[in-house]
Parts: sequence; structure tokens; C-alpha cells
Amino acid sequence: MKEIIENSLETSMSYNEYITLVDYLVLNNKTTGAESTEDLVNYTALNQKRMSRWDKRLTLTESQKEQLKAFDKPMIWLAITESWCGDAAHVMPVINKVAEQSENINLRVVLRDEHPELMDLFLTNGARAVPKLIMLDADTKKVINTFGPRPSAATQMVSDYKAAHGQITPEFKEDLQLWYNKDKGKTAASDLLKLLPVSVSL
Repeated sequence: MKEIIENSLETSMSYNEYITLVDYLVLNNKTTGAESTEDLVNYTALNQKRMSRWDKRLTLTESQKEQLKAFDKPMIWLAITESWCGDAAHVMPVINKVAEQSENINLRVVLRDEHPELMDLFLTNGARAVPKLIMLDADTKKVINTFGPRPSAATQMVSDYKAAHGQITPEFKEDLQLWYNKDKGKTAASDLLKLLPVSVSL
């Protein structure tokens, strides 16, 4: 596992580099991933707009900012994603916003289909679901925790819907997007702070 993680880190990019990549893909009608269909290209274009909006509008509470500034354990956050993923468009900007508030969190990004061995170490219910965030000790590269692919409340929504209807429908996906817009990243930010290895009492 350690070797796979270290190899992935060597080919990883910063969040800003990831955004630049998505911008390039949209300009050239392309997408990330092993497949390149018209739908995936369109999802990438839509997600670019979503990420841009969240990058500008997302805010953390003063308490959360103080907690992150006081956080003193050097970590690497390795995020696995793809440009076409609807959940990633809402979650990746939150991950970045949280990481930006701490000098001790170094966020790196890799693409799922370019790192299958890494992805297969962090499956969600047997699926290669993204985004997936791996929280690593900066020195030892030991896995401290993981997050994703969705915030806790959204995960519960999906679970409840599948239990009642058997599978996710296009209508439910629209409802999920509305939830993300209403939540404004608050649940994801709260979930991420709860996963930090040392909590600071304020």
C-alpha cells in the first residue's frame, strides 16, 4: 500500500493544477477518465461551472478557521477524482477550502482512472466511487483516515433512496444536486474537521 500511495503522490497535482486541467478540457471539449462520451464531456463542462462557483462562494465559520489554524499535525490529503463526477464538483472545492486554512495540510489530487491500484485500495461498498480523500501522515505516509465520496447527510440520502427504490434514478440525482446547493458545503466541511486526528477545543 505504501508504495502505491508514494507512487501516486509523485504523479499528483495541486488543486490549482487540477482546476487548470479542467479548464483546458472544457475549452477542447474533452473529459478526464478512460471513457470520453458526449455526456461525460458535458458533465465536465457543467462541473467546471459548479467548481468555479463554489471556489468563489464557499466560506468556513470563524470557529472552523481557528481550529484549522491551530491544527499542528503535518498531513497530506490525497484526493482521487474525475472531472465528470457530479459529487466531486461539489465536494472538491470544500476539501480545498478546508486545506487552505491550515499550513499543515498539503492537498494533492490524482485522477481515478490513471491510478486504478490506488483507487482499488479505497473502494466504497466495492465501487470505485469518487471523490475519495485519503488523509496521510506527512512523514510516514500512513493512512490516518478517509472521506468520501459524499458528505454524511448525502450518503444517508443515497442509502435511504436505494433501500426504498432499489437504485438511483435521474430524478433523485437532481434532488441530490439541489441538496448540495442548499447545504453550501457545510456538511462536508464539518465532516472533514471531525476526521482530523487531533481535535482542538475552542
